[in-house]
Amino acid sequence: MTTGKRSAGLLLYRHTDRGLEVLLGHMGGPFFARRDAGAWSVPKGEYEPDEPAWDAARREFREELGLEPPEGEAVPLGEVRQTNGKIVTAWAVEADLDPAAISPGTFTMEWPPKSGRTQEFPELDRVEWLTLDRAREVIVKAQSAFLDRLAEHSP
Repeated sequence: MTTGKRSAGLLLYRHTDRGLEVLLGHMGGPFFARRDAGAWSVPKGEYEPDEPAWDAARREFREELGLEPPEGEAVPLGEVRQTNGKIVTAWAVEADLDPAAISPGTFTMEWPPKSGRTQEFPELDRVEWLTLDRAREVIVKAQSAFLDRLAEHSP
């Protein structure tokens, strides 16, 4: 039996005068450059079956944002299965972070396609605090369940 790819991540949240806000990242690279809806994600990344998901979530936060993951109570948000079959596990942590402080990790891919040239792109090309309503408009569809679960936990 084959298992699908698994990712783990941390969803930072804070309470402001605009209400509950979450920190989402806009996926980097040419496929998402001009997209908004469905191009935002919890900062996350893949991990191997022998790595605990919590450890992977903290490692990926470091890799994706270039910052140490915040300390604080981790609220388990469970799992979702994305349309590509990937299973994503997330935790919410209350913290404040300045998006200007991020130093995103990068990935390399052939671009333009079939050109034989490779280019480097940021994993996340920007990170922003979004209200839950705005986040629901732009987050990868399956991950909106994380927003609902967070809202239930943190009225």
